[in-house]
Amino acid sequence: MVKALIFDIDNTLYSYDKAHAVAIEKLYDYASQHFGMDPQTLNQEQKAAAAVVKQHLNWECAAVHNRTLRWQMLMEKHGFSLEHALAMGELYWDTLIGVAEPEPGAIECLTALKQAGYVLGVGTDMTLEYQLKKLKKLQMLPLFDFLVSSEEVNIEKPDPKVFLTCAEKAGVSPENCLFIGDSMKKDVLGPRGVGMQSLWYCPDAEKAAQHPEIDSISHFDQLLTRLAR
Repeated sequence: MVKALIFDIDNTLYSYDKAHAVAIEKLYDYASQHFGMDPQTLNQEQKAAAAVVKQHLNWECAAVHNRTLRWQMLMEKHGFSLEHALAMGELYWDTLIGVAEPEPGAIECLTALKQAGYVLGVGTDMTLEYQLKKLKKLQMLPLFDFLVSSEEVNIEKPDPKVFLTCAEKAGVSPENCLFIGDSMKKDVLGPRGVGMQSLWYCPDAEKAAQHPEIDSISHFDQLLTRLAR
């Protein structure tokens, strides 16, 4: 019996891909204006910086997603002022969060679940501050009872620690939790590893059809229907 529902954020409660595309265009403009750097070069530079960050950290934790840290390394590499690292970090996140919109039916679904008495939580990678800002922008923050981030537990999904901490905060056993997210590896197979139920959020019907063995939904209305059965 499902007593708690736990949601991923990025590409589940909103489209990260769409918001990221807008934000990265802003960074392309910034890099062109201040450094004469084209988009392809910026992408190569930031990927190289991200690889260095991961090498320094030696594990998967929230800090590997710190884009300002990547920009810092890029500025140091080229001898640019570190003020640009701060400006680029703020530009990226302000833009991404500013354009983020809830997935169709998500707010209505969460509201109905809350009213029905389910415990609602979030299990997410990334740093807590920006995930909270996203949920606030999406007008979902008051609907959740708890949040577990990779910053909090110092490891990323699909590590069991993330899901077990979610169950602990929910106050129910893992088998009474349902995890919903877009990543097959992190949000579907990961929770199953600790005995949780899981559901793949996949708006692309053709993609979902390629994996008929995986229980999935393409719209949040379907989640309410499944729980009502």
